[in-house]
Amino acid sequence: MEVSGMFSMIFLSCAAVIVSFCAWNILEWVWFRPKRLEKCLRQQGLHGNPYRFFFGDFKEMTRLQKEVWSKPMSLSDDIVTRAVPELDQCLKKYGKYSFLWYGSKPTVIVWEPEYVRDIFSKVDAFQKPPTPEVRRMSNGVDSLETDKWAKHRKLVNPAFHVEKLKLMVPSFYLSCAEMLSKWDEIIPNEGACELELWDYLQTLTSDVISRTAFGSSFEEGRKIFELQCEQAFLVMDMERSVYIPGSRFLPTKHNRRIKEIRKEVKSTVMRIIEKRLKSMRSGEGSGEDLLGLLLESNSKEIKARGSKFGMSMEEVIEECKLFYFAGQETTSTLLVWTMILLGKHTDWQSRARDEVLQLFGKRKPDYQELNQLKIINMILLEVLRLYPPSYMRIRMAMEDSKIGNLTLPAGVQLILPIILLHHDKKIWGDDVNEFNPMRFSEGISHATGGQMIYLPFGYGPRICVGQNFAMAEAKTAMAMILQRFAFKLSPSYSHAPWAMVTLQPQHGAQLMVEKIKD
Repeated sequence: MEVSGMFSMIFLSCAAVIVSFCAWNILEWVWFRPKRLEKCLRQQGLHGNPYRFFFGDFKEMTRLQKEVWSKPMSLSDDIVTRAVPELDQCLKKYGKYSFLWYGSKPTVIVWEPEYVRDIFSKVDAFQKPPTPEVRRMSNGVDSLETDKWAKHRKLVNPAFHVEKLKLMVPSFYLSCAEMLSKWDEIIPNEGACELELWDYLQTLTSDVISRTAFGSSFEEGRKIFELQCEQAFLVMDMERSVYIPGSRFLPTKHNRRIKEIRKEVKSTVMRIIEKRLKSMRSGEGSGEDLLGLLLESNSKEIKARGSKFGMSMEEVIEECKLFYFAGQETTSTLLVWTMILLGKHTDWQSRARDEVLQLFGKRKPDYQELNQLKIINMILLEVLRLYPPSYMRIRMAMEDSKIGNLTLPAGVQLILPIILLHHDKKIWGDDVNEFNPMRFSEGISHATGGQMIYLPFGYGPRICVGQNFAMAEAKTAMAMILQRFAFKLSPSYSHAPWAMVTLQPQHGAQLMVEKIKD
């Protein structure tokens, strides 16, 4: 009995130590650490709401978002209040030097151009915050850091080289021609017809990325698009709540569906890759699409330096998933806001059409001719200013860091609000919220005065690798649309930009479209 009692005492003592350790770590996570960080930030003149246990500002953020999303806004490009209501309210309440609470994490709003430049440039000191697995769209280069990021970026870059991009323009043309042929069937020869363009443009960019990423397997790519769209909505829904470590293992409806989507997307991509590898082994070559170029780049690196310098098959799959999602999302939002703004500003639409017809008439453009579209380029740059697809970026200080006069403790998050920089009256002038492509008539550098204030594709080493791809695709689509159709906003259009994964039209994009007579 004495021995048994001694073992019981030891067991209870160990259990008490473990429980105490876990309780201390939980309290450190949800209370002591946030309060230390809050004190440090306030001592440096930063302001924000007092820390609320566990939830921080999440409940207020959710309330604000639901409020602004409940109704459309006026037909204005002054969209900050609707797109990022939590940032707008925080800045109005506390001023430029302020912070929000994303759960237990204080998040400083940083939009001094020189501070933004430093943060984007110092990729090791300021990294993307760790994202729970269940909330990631992919584990591709966009979510990697340090040496792993550098390795993947090096292997992905060749797929987006300008010389390779030229070979993809025919795929842009083919996908766009298919969309326009559908419009031809619907729109009468005389008069206009209302079209919901958001659906068409999402399908267009899905087809483009399917063809350019997977070549002849683009039909399978369409299924990936549908699944990843569903996943994005599920992830955004989860982003509006605090993540509890380990919750991804709970058999919730969201978790089960995300797991199903990932499994199906992975198996679809794997089938496409295996088919391509079989072709390569039989001597048919890797192909000139993004998948083929990535496999070729990876193979060369492994042969030259060894397997540890290349990607595993799992990593190739994740990069393909990222190709698909990022390539489709960014360009579809750029195109839909371009159509909406040109439907509102028909004078600019006419100028753009005249430019297209003067340069290459009704025939399809080649890559070099796309680069001569000065007016369309100005229009796209202005659309990206007013409606940046990636409207803000978040980084985390990985170590105690200094930015300007601020000393940021390790663990503090930073919001880089691209949309605020793009809509700052002090930077852009009194017409900041007006559509004025002429501001880019002499290029980006002249428009910004060399300041770090225009960031639709980010900046620094991690600048979007697909920016030239997106711009070439958008120019091709707009040129082909303008050759054949004129359009204006429909009376049924409701202006309602909302921030999902990208900045999208909440209620779609209804335009009146008519054929241009020869």
